[in-house]
Amino acid sequence: MSLFDMSGQVAVVTGAGRGIGEGIASMFAEAGAAVVVAARRVDEVEAVAAGIRSAGGRAIAIPTDVTDDDAVAALADAAIAEFGVLTCWVNNAGGSAVRSPMRELTRAQWNDAIALNLTSVWVSCVAAAARMDTGSIINISSRAGFVGVPGSGHYAASKAAVNSLTQTLSLEFAPKIRVNGIAPGSVPTEIMMTALDLDEQSVSRLADNIPLRRLGTPADIAAAALYLASEAGSWVTGQTLIISGGR
Repeated sequence: MSLFDMSGQVAVVTGAGRGIGEGIASMFAEAGAAVVVAARRVDEVEAVAAGIRSAGGRAIAIPTDVTDDDAVAALADAAIAEFGVLTCWVNNAGGSAVRSPMRELTRAQWNDAIALNLTSVWVSCVAAAARMDTGSIINISSRAGFVGVPGSGHYAASKAAVNSLTQTLSLEFAPKIRVNGIAPGSVPTEIMMTALDLDEQSVSRLADNIPLRRLGTPADIAAAALYLASEAGSWVTGQTLIISGGR
């Protein structure tokens, strides 16, 4: 199990106030990493960080809007100021509150999706790499980035671009910094519920079309992130793992 030990690592996790981001932050802390919990909602990041500390881990909360370049730089600097080093960065913040056919989507709505889901990932990757000696960057993409998603084409396109960005940065940042992605399938988070316009009843039916016959959980995605961030994934870069129960 020493391959999955993250003792000595310092990880920034964006979008960590709930859902998948919270799951990744908590699992990293359990594996021994010091964690910087980042998201826009102050109460949520503080609660997640407090929960990690109460369980014996190390964590600080830094409220951050990842679409603000200066805030991203400040987040990276805060991690180093608090823990002395930066070795891992997880770009989990993202989503879209808009559901619309592409022909009805406004330019502003398109721009907002690209800014949050793609541009912020590029900015964060560059900021993290500038402050790392060696380490790992993980971009949380989506199964939507590999398929057509009527009504959420702007979101799907941004995630497909993240997959491409992950591959390019893995080559540019090698050999000292690994860059990988994770594309979750149906994990019933607030983002997925909004993007697909789902209610609780329709979410429960999704499992019927998944080969493993259940929906995903934040822990499923966190386990993949732990693999990629730890020594266990030390010969993996440029990959986007689809974690979807087979669909």
